[in-house]
Amino acid sequence: MRKADRVETPAAPHRVLMAVEDADVLDVPATALAHRLRGAATSVPGRLLRGRWLGHPLHPLAVTVPIGAWLCSALFDLLPGQEEAARRLVATGLLAAPAAVLLGLFDYADLDERQRRVGLAHAAGNAVAIALFGASYTARTRGRVARGRVLGALGLAVTSAGGALGGHLAYAQGAGFFRWQSR
Repeated sequence: MRKADRVETPAAPHRVLMAVEDADVLDVPATALAHRLRGAATSVPGRLLRGRWLGHPLHPLAVTVPIGAWLCSALFDLLPGQEEAARRLVATGLLAAPAAVLLGLFDYADLDERQRRVGLAHAAGNAVAIALFGASYTARTRGRVARGRVLGALGLAVTSAGGALGGHLAYAQGAGFFRWQSR
């Protein structure tokens, strides 16, 4: 049998991502959210916030700050005497997250049905991650550093899952690709 004739089964993580695409149970809330956001997303400020002027969505750029801050906080958690640096990095991610959320919501209005399912799961996962990092910051501020580290590690794991959904949305489903380019 030639390689071209073989049908390869997708890897388990990809099968999970594809299952989210097929989760029609998400259609009612996903469609309702898209309809609520459509007017704001098509307004002049909405087009600016979506990156039309750049020819590229802004959400992927904005997510690098909270993700980077939270990843660095986990690295500082591994170094002795760096508790304050880790706490500040968690705070930096929390301060940057609302911009990433807002920009993602503006992009959401343009998604098709299957993309909205993945987008809703992406948003929900990242909301959980933000809550975990908020709890991590609170624990660290109250001197419960070990608890803050555990909550931060959980937040980073959930952020990774949310990021995988966002990557699937962009790269496997093509959300936002060639939206404004003229050819």
